[in-house]
Amino acid sequence: MIWARGRTADGDEVTGIVQDGVLHPRIGLGSDESAGDPVALDAVTLLPPVVPGKFIGLWNNFHAAAEKNGWSVPEHPLYFLKPATSLAGPGAEVAIPEGVGRVLYEGELGIVIGTRCRNASVEAAAQAILGYTCVNDLTALNVLTADESFPQWTRAKGFDGFGVIGPVIATGLDWRSLSVQVRVGTRVRQDYACSDMIFGPEEIVSQLSQDMTLEPGDVIACGTSLGAMPVKAGQEVTVVIAGIGELPVTMVG
Repeated sequence: MIWARGRTADGDEVTGIVQDGVLHPRIGLGSDESAGDPVALDAVTLLPPVVPGKFIGLWNNFHAAAEKNGWSVPEHPLYFLKPATSLAGPGAEVAIPEGVGRVLYEGELGIVIGTRCRNASVEAAAQAILGYTCVNDLTALNVLTADESFPQWTRAKGFDGFGVIGPVIATGLDWRSLSVQVRVGTRVRQDYACSDMIFGPEEIVSQLSQDMTLEPGDVIACGTSLGAMPVKAGQEVTVVIAGIGELPVTMVG
């Protein structure tokens, strides 16, 4: 099943299920209850498929990246929070703030929570996952490391538009079979298997639910692997995950 959120020509925001090129409105994400007449998908401007209450990102969650960079394998998921104002959707223009230095793209698999969970077992956590989306976790690298006394994770990853998700949420996927690809223009710059994760989605959700209550609509970016590189104004960056789709943004100065 595919969930999407978009804006109609009349300016209405619609969340619903996509079938055969048609968006069938629902009263909310994950609901079976209709909220109006179907709308042709090509008549809708796609928005981020969900507005998360919490937008969580992982760091150092892939064996290949940990090995190359000499990082130890963490005992618990290492994570940060991105502010709501960082949210952007497919086709957005994302401004590189003046003076921040290098900005990296990071293509990632995103988990979307479907049901409230707290202190969940791995089995319960699996049931709490609604589906998956694409994420581009943009990062101002120079900002992150500017102060030796305190890595600035929130500031570096929290600029407006630096949390790109979409184009849709896909349910029923086996995350172990997925790969994340990032194109800059037409050139593939990242291409890695999700099966290389240190913590898989069910374990991520279980572990994080011991720290905080996870609510429907929360998004967790699973972290990135090798190939994250700086991007410049004027370049189009597209995250691609088969079964979910393509998530393009254009960087602007």
